[in-house]
Amino acid sequence: MTASSAEQLSKAAGKTVERVKADAHEAVETAANVSRQAAKVMGEKGEQMKHLEEQFVENCRNYVHDKPVTSLGVAVALGFLLSRLVSTR
Repeated sequence: MTASSAEQLSKAAGKTVERVKADAHEAVETAANVSRQAAKVMGEKGEQMKHLEEQFVENCRNYVHDKPVTSLGVAVALGFLLSRLVSTR
């Protein structure tokens, strides 16, 4: 192998390394962008779930306040069913 051939090989390898490096950098940037977007969406969904939970609790409070006897009956029935499901005989 001549010095000229070795120099050409070295230049070609250098160009290949730079191209791979640029592609890897682009892939990392893409992954980071996707991760940021996913985190943003998860944050928004978390806020929506929190709001739904608050609405549910408020609706339950109102129902218990408006219909205390019915609420007590439902609670007793659910307690009975849960105890039957959980109990081991």
